[in-house]
Amino acid sequence: MGGVGELIGGAVLGTLFSELYKRLEKLIIKNFKYKNILNNFKSSLDSLKPVIDQIDEYNKELDHPEQELKDLKEVMEKGIELVGECLEVRERQFYKKNKCANKLLQLDKSLQALLQRLVVQGIRDVKGSSVSVRNIEKGLSRIESSLVLQNQAKIEAWGAAPELPLLVVGLDSPLKELKRKLLNLKDGVSMLVLTAPGGCGKTTLATTFCQDQEVKDTFGDNIFFVTVSSNPNLGRIVQELHQHRVSKVPTLGNEVNAVKWLHHFFKEQGQNPLLLVLDDVWSGSESLLEKFDQVKMPNYKLLVTSRSEFRGFGSPYSLKSLDYHNAMKLFHHSASLGDKSSHIPQDLSRQIVEHCKGFPLAIKVLGRSLCGKPIEIWKKRVIEWSRGSTVHDSEAELLLCLQSSLEALDKEMKECFLDLGSFPEDQRIPAAALIDIWGELHDLDEDTECIANLYELTMRSLANLVVTRKENMEGDEYYNEHFVTQHDILRELAIYYSKLEPAEQRTRLIIDIRENKLPKWWREQKHQLMKARLLSISTDGVFSGKWHNMQVPEVEVLVLNFQTENYALPESVENMDKLKALIVTNYGFLPAELSNFQLLSSLSNLKRIRLERISILSITKNPIELKSLQKISLYMCNIGEAFSNCSIPISSAFPNIEEMNIDYCHDLVELPAELCGLSQLKKLSVTNCHKLSALPEGIGKLTKLEVLRLKSCTDLVKLPGSMKNLKKLDLLDISDCFSIRELPEDIGDISNLRKINMRQCSRLEELPLSVLDLEQLKEVICDEETKYLWESFSSHLKNVSIIVAKENINLNWLHHTQT
Repeated sequence: MGGVGELIGGAVLGTLFSELYKRLEKLIIKNFKYKNILNNFKSSLDSLKPVIDQIDEYNKELDHPEQELKDLKEVMEKGIELVGECLEVRERQFYKKNKCANKLLQLDKSLQALLQRLVVQGIRDVKGSSVSVRNIEKGLSRIESSLVLQNQAKIEAWGAAPELPLLVVGLDSPLKELKRKLLNLKDGVSMLVLTAPGGCGKTTLATTFCQDQEVKDTFGDNIFFVTVSSNPNLGRIVQELHQHRVSKVPTLGNEVNAVKWLHHFFKEQGQNPLLLVLDDVWSGSESLLEKFDQVKMPNYKLLVTSRSEFRGFGSPYSLKSLDYHNAMKLFHHSASLGDKSSHIPQDLSRQIVEHCKGFPLAIKVLGRSLCGKPIEIWKKRVIEWSRGSTVHDSEAELLLCLQSSLEALDKEMKECFLDLGSFPEDQRIPAAALIDIWGELHDLDEDTECIANLYELTMRSLANLVVTRKENMEGDEYYNEHFVTQHDILRELAIYYSKLEPAEQRTRLIIDIRENKLPKWWREQKHQLMKARLLSISTDGVFSGKWHNMQVPEVEVLVLNFQTENYALPESVENMDKLKALIVTNYGFLPAELSNFQLLSSLSNLKRIRLERISILSITKNPIELKSLQKISLYMCNIGEAFSNCSIPISSAFPNIEEMNIDYCHDLVELPAELCGLSQLKKLSVTNCHKLSALPEGIGKLTKLEVLRLKSCTDLVKLPGSMKNLKKLDLLDISDCFSIRELPEDIGDISNLRKINMRQCSRLEELPLSVLDLEQLKEVICDEETKYLWESFSSHLKNVSIIVAKENINLNWLHHTQT
């Protein structure tokens, strides 16, 4: 460290920052095992850079630097020394790596705390340099947003281009043409509409363009990809852009503010070249495109994908369907025929490919549906097509083509496919929500059966199942990070099938309300009973909340999708006596107030409730007793003091609850002691709640608990000693709880414990001796750094399998396949 001392003597913060950053990059390249800690720290430094630059510049004007600046320098110096120490740690020195990782965590926290002090207390001596203060405040906001994004990275990759399919064909020439039109920053067009019928590959071409190296060299980090869909919402697009840029996400009350923040976003980017892709823009969205076209900024390029041409914005580029050669190549890949000869005659493959009219989506779906099938089924499919009528509308042709693949599904798989239409277009569908729906609607008792069906639909290219973290495929039935996306043409197919019968006869009633306009059959309904078992209602951002009466006594599953800040359950829910599952999803950015929740009290068959982005305090204001409820899931909800301030004890509100899931509820600091009164609870999952610091001491009262999952609760410091009373506990998951320093001393008393997941518990330095008493323990999931803790007990725990997990996070799952 000899050279470092001289460097520190007269160094300014910028120099110190550069040295720290350089050493950190070396440490990452060295393959230091704590990759997630290093990458998080590096992300924090990336966000800190503009703040450091501003402080360094304006500090030169001060005769006496503030104490906070001195402290910041000291932290930077310690960081340089610490990373230097980490670089010297050898490969097998796990204990030293453990200590280094803990110190890195502390360093990161110290850095954040100091910056907050600088904004709250400091920089006041820099009179007349309000610009500097604003820049520093802006930098801190970026840091805070960055940390939130790090926490939410497993959930949503805002503004990022989707992943490309495994095989992309026929796009070389179109890609070359897009580059010719859009990469000429001086003379090229500023806006280009890429148009084609649905299923032709518009999204795939736009994604290929964004990922092209020449395009990335031109626009750098200023490439933004936003899906618009049939219900354009300028406010949400603007919020996505700010979210992707790691700047403060604005709260927008109206379109005027949205336009203001849109221009603010572009102004922030300066003179740097910028590419914005608006994907899947529907006809009638001219006013939205005008707001983006009016932005006058040099080096700004806008690429729009749409089934419409929007000729008012210049000459569009029309993407053609695949030629025969590329269509056949894609079909061979999808049907797993390979490049060599197979038992399927070439002439038969040709007839099928020609029937697909060059639509990549149709080719993929048909190929997957015929993959591995006998030749007789292939011939039967061609015969069925030959009997059909001739259709000249391209998208109608596509739907007819896909229809045959749907008819080939068995009854259960077909019903599951049709249920996917219950969720809004271009939105990811949580597998956990489908588990609740299918568990009640199709009697799929096991979660694994539902996931198996999703894999089956994915293999047939009828849906796309994405697992955001591959280590969650470890067989412990944790599916909170499994999501489904679907091409909008396939969703249209599902809705088309659902509407084949008159509204009152449908088993699946899917309603999309735009601007408070109800379907005609609903407005004219005169006390007519509907036979639907599944009812899905989606409303937009201007929905008034006023419901018309609806007689739906047979409904077993109710799916409500909305975007407003306040939302009320429809009064008709009170008469849904057969209701078993309620799924309420707020697609806005902030948790919404939910009213009329007390109407559920009269429902004696309600077993499952799933709420997403809801303020839980709003539903606990009025007394409610749900005696039949067995499972409740809260996802990205605001919980606060809701359980503690509930008008009646939670044990009285949910007396028979068996499963509770709390995921990504960022304001949850302590799990309320009232939860310990849920005597029937078998599964408790509190995951990704990064501010959760403590569990109730009385958790040992949950004597029927079989699963306790606390993964990614990064501030959780310890586990209560009363856990020793959880005699039926089978699974304990504390993965990514890297603040936990020790396990309960009497953990060995949990006599039925079979599996422990403690991956990335980086501060855990020793195990209590009582682990020797875990006679039923069969499996421990850990990582290289903590594996040695268990190896010292391996001679006594001979039946325990120690599995070293690898981190695998997928951030580009939000978007779906070809459009």
